[in-house]
Amino acid sequence: MASVASKNMWLRRQQCPCGDWKCYVTYEGDAEETYIVSQIVKTESLQSQDMVAPYVGMVFKTDDDAFEYYGNFARKNGFSIRKERSRLSPQLGIYKRDFVCYRSGFAPARKKLSGEHHRDRKSVRCGCDAKMYLSKEVIDGVSQWFVVQFSNVHNHELLEDDQVRLLPAYRKINEADQERILLLSKAGFPIHRIVKVLELEKGIQGGQLPFLERDVRNFVQNRKKVVQENDALLNEKRENDTMELLEACKATKEADQDFVYDFTVDQNDKVENIAWSYGVAVNSYALFGDVVYFDTTYRSITYDMLFGAWFGIDNNGQPIFFGCVLLQDESLRSFAWAIQTLIRFMKGRCPQTILSDLDPRLRDAITSELPSTKHVTSIWNILPKVSSWFSLQLGSQYADFKSEFDALYRLESTEDFELRWNQMVSIFGLGSDKHITLLYSLRTSWVLSYVRVHFLARMATTAYSKSVDAFLKGIFGVQSCLRGFFEQVGIAANLQNERHQEIQCQYMHMKTCLPIEEHSRQILTPFAFNALQQELIVSMQYAASEMANGSYLVRHFRKIDGESLVIWIPEDEQIHCSCKEFESSGILCRHALRVFIDKNYFQLPEKYFLSRWRRESSLMFYDDHSVHDKDDEWFQEFQSLTETLFAESSITKERSDYIRRELTKELTRLLNEVRDMPENDGAPMDFTLTPTD
Repeated sequence: MASVASKNMWLRRQQCPCGDWKCYVTYEGDAEETYIVSQIVKTESLQSQDMVAPYVGMVFKTDDDAFEYYGNFARKNGFSIRKERSRLSPQLGIYKRDFVCYRSGFAPARKKLSGEHHRDRKSVRCGCDAKMYLSKEVIDGVSQWFVVQFSNVHNHELLEDDQVRLLPAYRKINEADQERILLLSKAGFPIHRIVKVLELEKGIQGGQLPFLERDVRNFVQNRKKVVQENDALLNEKRENDTMELLEACKATKEADQDFVYDFTVDQNDKVENIAWSYGVAVNSYALFGDVVYFDTTYRSITYDMLFGAWFGIDNNGQPIFFGCVLLQDESLRSFAWAIQTLIRFMKGRCPQTILSDLDPRLRDAITSELPSTKHVTSIWNILPKVSSWFSLQLGSQYADFKSEFDALYRLESTEDFELRWNQMVSIFGLGSDKHITLLYSLRTSWVLSYVRVHFLARMATTAYSKSVDAFLKGIFGVQSCLRGFFEQVGIAANLQNERHQEIQCQYMHMKTCLPIEEHSRQILTPFAFNALQQELIVSMQYAASEMANGSYLVRHFRKIDGESLVIWIPEDEQIHCSCKEFESSGILCRHALRVFIDKNYFQLPEKYFLSRWRRESSLMFYDDHSVHDKDDEWFQEFQSLTETLFAESSITKERSDYIRRELTKELTRLLNEVRDMPENDGAPMDFTLTPTD
């Protein structure tokens, strides 16, 4: 295994499955999960098919392939193997390999010096003759290894599956587990507790790890000296690389005055925390800083620093990078500084809502620094913990529990949630469980019926979570020093801005032919329009019944219960629905739209087109130094011609095929001609791209 100091690893930060919030540790989640899955698949594949026993004449590309194959065969048949002899020639290099049973040969007699006492250990070697000998041949310039001898005759008992895994050859601690063990040991965990944590994380029964407790103990003891040496190297590397990062920030500031950064130093004047953001991010925040997600998923074990990133969502539903921070620890003080720095970068503007994980110190920092901001715990940060907390405890009942938990999360009524939550706790016998108690105490920050009264801008969705995760993986996919990491963040932020521009230019098709739809298409971005359009389409399946007080009960035509109450105030053209969709996302719900349609509205009131979802709020048009002409006559003419062309061509298949064929040819011709024109003819030109419908 490479030493800890030799590589920069960013690991996913998770709560210790033991449930102790003080036991915050980190692990490389993806790598561990991949390892577990791959081991399961590999084992199942061996058990589900009969392996062909090696035979004389069997061919392998390399001797390593042969050793792996023979090793798999040996494990399946109750023994292990080792490499015995090899022979070398100047022309072929190693050209012969001998692989033998682990009990082959006999242990040499140990000579005891007078006065020395050695513990007599019985050798497992008993002269077993099971073996596989290989010879290398070069055919047409390609090396191949042939089996020249094979014997599967053993003079000892072969082991069962539950015994063979305990042989030293198979008791290997993989690299991800080694890193995890070192982290837990450094945090003060005793060996038996480290083993228990690994079993909990992998969701396996006690004693089923691919290694023993004594293997963990031996590994920790052997690595203590190495760890101590690495710590000294790491401290020096951290100091040097942190200073380089600070110099990179200073240089960027000199080149770009809109770039902002800040840092703190400890009592020894060494850089402690550092944060930075870009001018375009500050401008983005001015438009879309109403909801912020603070991600603290990753931590560097090389630099022992937590990485935090601030994200928002633009009017096209895409994540916006607002800035990031590197923190030396996860204390209340560090989190408070990170939040203060963000607000200072963003010129004192606080978000309406902030999303984060369950970290109690982060929660306290948000409460302290953002007293007027609603704190929401994102569901995608809770679900992995639900699995680790309850899957092993509930066993076969976990699937039913998870199904009920998901249903509870989506309930629209807080009263229904309270009732069904108590029922769930009783059914699964979780009344005294501390994790259930924790989730219930925080219910107002994560249960949909509680949080949807606060503006979330459609950020609390799986799609948004995946987009953020993809952005972060793009940053951490490259292993480098802190300065290289700083540059990678800048590259990722720039690529994100380019994608925002590509997404903006989309054609929005009409699907209902309602005047409300046509009017909305002229105002909203494609993302917001598609969301409203979907609600419009579904609203056709709802019926509205007017009540004596002027309010409406709106229900689906197939559902007897589950109606929504829509309050209509005609004097101010105000509408309020009990589902709270508009309060949560800024997009009118199907229930409110049903009432507007019944009242013969051809256009929605302006107040229901939030500025953050309007096309003129797009980042690609945001510029403090210029005023764009949004009524460009050329674009309006082009738009009209395009709409007419698509309308006429959609009448018959023959027209549609013709347009597709000829339009592609013509557009390709025009594009080639434009590319052949000079890029600069000396005449200044103000070319402003206008968003399409």
